[in-house]
Amino acid sequence: MSYGDMARVYDLLMQDAPYGQWVDFTKEILQQYRPEGQKILDVGCGTGEITHRLHNEGYHMTGIDLSSDMLAVAQKKNPRAAIEWIQQDMTSLEGLADYDCVISYCDVFNYLTDEQKVQQAFRSIYQSLANGGVFMFDVHSIDHIRNDLSGATFAEVRDDLSFIWFCDPGELENSLVHDLTFFVEDDGKYQRFDEIHEQRGYDHKALQSWLTRSGFKAQGVFSDFSETPSIEGERWLFVCTKG
Repeated sequence: MSYGDMARVYDLLMQDAPYGQWVDFTKEILQQYRPEGQKILDVGCGTGEITHRLHNEGYHMTGIDLSSDMLAVAQKKNPRAAIEWIQQDMTSLEGLADYDCVISYCDVFNYLTDEQKVQQAFRSIYQSLANGGVFMFDVHSIDHIRNDLSGATFAEVRDDLSFIWFCDPGELENSLVHDLTFFVEDDGKYQRFDEIHEQRGYDHKALQSWLTRSGFKAQGVFSDFSETPSIEGERWLFVCTKG
């Protein structure tokens, strides 16, 4: 999976993403479990929208992503911001420790289609946290994958960007193959590029079991930014602590 071309249009595609809710959720959970926490690691930060917003709230931010193209876009948003941008694989984080909080939003974990990779990422993130630190991440719910995404087609036409997105079932259980074609306006002409992305969903009980094996203490699973624990919705948000 390449994010070279996708990095150019990612923010246009994500204009309606619930960035404000992710930021508010992070602040609320931190206030509950780590009120003095200031040091946050954003794993799979992409173009850094959440990273920048939390930085603007006064947190000390580090953004990690596998894509150098995504990180380049993130840094250009505010080159003077005191944010550290690092290209690393989330399954084998190195040189990162004593974070008060690790976040990984916008279904980053769904891009790990191997169960062992998910568990490696959990262990790696556990090691990067300070004792008592908080880990928050989200994934597509299984119902959302099966009922809303699998087999669906999405399309949109704009002046600067048009796309068609086929969301096909993959070979693995609860997996998806996203076949995307983009047409991007460039000096009066449209440039086409294609991307294939794969995702996989996991049962919430399996995820909780893997978190426990990695040393985490589960604090709750929330659905679509609900105020109380729930698994009824499109997006599950997991909250757990170290120690």
